[in-house]
Amino acid sequence: MADIKFEIKETIGVLSESSKGWKKELNFISWNDKDPKYDIRDWSPDHSKMGKGATLTVEELKSLKGLLDGMDLNL
Repeated sequence: MADIKFEIKETIGVLSESSKGWKKELNFISWNDKDPKYDIRDWSPDHSKMGKGATLTVEELKSLKGLLDGMDLNL
């Protein structure tokens, strides 16, 4: 598998943390020197390893926010 180059431009926040220290984070990341996008995924404590995640454009993030704002979370 080819190396994936990434640069975390901004850490927006941590959504959760596992007992092993991995954190699910929302970050603004440039992948392979391309324009940065918003990204949600699990990261090891030193950011040397990552889990599968979802990368979103600004438009997709706005759509997600609209969907979340419209949800009834009183389960």
